Amino acid sequence: MTVLVTGGAGYIGSHMVHALVDAGEPVVVLDNLSTGFRFLLPSSVSFVNGSTGDRELVVKTLHQHRVTAIIHFAASIVVPDSMRDPLGYYRNNTMNTCTLLDAAVEAGVKHFIFSSTAAVYGNGGDEPVRESAPTPPISPYGSSKLMSEIMLHDVGRAFGLRFVILRYFNVAGADPKLRTGQSTAGATHLIKVACETALGRRPKLEIYGTDYPTPDGTCVRDYIHVSDLARAHSAALAHLRRDGASATFNCGYGRGASVIEVIEAVRRVSGREFRVEITGRRPGDPASLVADVARIHATLDWQPQFDDLDTIVTHALAWERRLSGRREGAVG
Repeated sequence: MTVLVTGGAGYIGSHMVHALVDAGEPVVVLDNLSTGFRFLLPSSVSFVNGSTGDRELVVKTLHQHRVTAIIHFAASIVVPDSMRDPLGYYRNNTMNTCTLLDAAVEAGVKHFIFSSTAAVYGNGGDEPVRESAPTPPISPYGSSKLMSEIMLHDVGRAFGLRFVILRYFNVAGADPKLRTGQSTAGATHLIKVACETALGRRPKLEIYGTDYPTPDGTCVRDYIHVSDLARAHSAALAHLRRDGASATFNCGYGRGASVIEVIEAVRRVSGREFRVEITGRRPGDPASLVADVARIHATLDWQPQFDDLDTIVTHALAWERRLSGRREGAVG
């Protein structure tokens, strides 16, 4: 009954690992540590340093640990980077997922949960966005994830692998117990960047465009707390173990916050002012993306616990302060 978590030393993956360990699940993590960190993981968890694209290693890991379910996070995730390096994204996200699925079929893995993204919806269209909405991605990142979704459907039909696809909206926050959080240097997540700027770790925060067709002209996103997202994966795994049908679910709260609203929340929670500059739009950024979450609530046993922007910011700030202390301790 072991669960393999790919990318388990990363931001979202490490929260998933802690949730599984808290629930008493046997876990093995596969991560090449390109953006992940061992210190984010419980010391009791089995760890394999490697890539999902290494078929021999993946097959060996699946058999050795008797893996029955895979939760697949390992991927490149920065939209502007994907515009500059599309082939790298197709290689790491799509081709490596193909290799992982091939190994999973060979090893007889029963259940597969895939970390997808709202970027598959492109500019979004009507809001809130339903899972049945058109999927015309506008970035190689979104395309690479959509291709993986298509592969999952085909593999499910051909080999009986049952799966859940979770399309994340904007993930933020940190473990309330401060065991893990977003730790990547130079991360592009707005709430993390704003928290770093509030704490003086960045000189300024840039707003990429104020001329979008939104109430205040800045992009609107549906922010979901990372711990609630991890719990959605646990609910998806329980669904599959109950012989639930393969399905796709949006993961969000069903309402959005603009860039300016996020900045105001960080200033409010931190009690600090910080420098903000307005610059041009970034390629691949839709004006607004807000999830329709009716399907996930109707199907999975999942109820958010941290559905509040100030709470998300509070946990993100606490983690940034903990990271600062860790760095100072390492230097000393």
